[in-house]
Amino acid sequence: MERRSYAPVFDARTIAEYAVFIAIILAMRIMGLSMIPVGPLKMTLTMVPIAIGAMLLGPLGGAILGMVFGFTSLYDAMTGASAMTGFFFQVSPFLTFLLCVGTRILVGAATGWLFQLFRKLDPKRIWCWFAGGLAAPMLNTILFMGFIVLVFYQTEFVQKMVADKGAVNPLMFVILVVGVQGLVEWLTGLVIAGGVAKAVARALKRDGQEPARPAVPAPAAEKKVEDEA
Repeated sequence: MERRSYAPVFDARTIAEYAVFIAIILAMRIMGLSMIPVGPLKMTLTMVPIAIGAMLLGPLGGAILGMVFGFTSLYDAMTGASAMTGFFFQVSPFLTFLLCVGTRILVGAATGWLFQLFRKLDPKRIWCWFAGGLAAPMLNTILFMGFIVLVFYQTEFVQKMVADKGAVNPLMFVILVVGVQGLVEWLTGLVIAGGVAKAVARALKRDGQEPARPAVPAPAAEKKVEDEA
């Protein structure tokens, strides 16, 4: 049977692993790596630890880590540190909560679920880690920007951005706003999150592969055909 490559829900080791990932997310926030201002949006590298956590801890772990990041994003909206989400918070605190926190919870959980699917499709564990690393930033872009288009697209703030960028439709708006920063986030997730997760899983023997079994020597040609009978 294939061993799980993610941790059980409740034990001391898993709680410690959650604490490590949460500390990394908060440390990135303090060092300014969580939200890097790029135009109206902020580029985030926090999807890297979230992707790694989702692959190693499972969908629940990904959801919890996504929630932690989501609350830091919500804090920016509440304090006005982010111009766009700050405007959205003035329009609707509840919908902004769903945008900042809800979408990130879904990103973490979905990354964990997708990785479990990738593992089944990749029994030799060659590419599944990199696909999981890429999934987190891609899902973050799709869900976050998709929510903005569905809920806040007609607001004054977004319509001004649409006019400034000359976007002719919501899809073009998303492409123009995300731009190069989205590609940087995706590439970072693919290379760094995928590579680190694979290395850590191997080190923790949590890569889902069965250890090689030692060869059993043949019984000396059936003991020389029972000593030539």
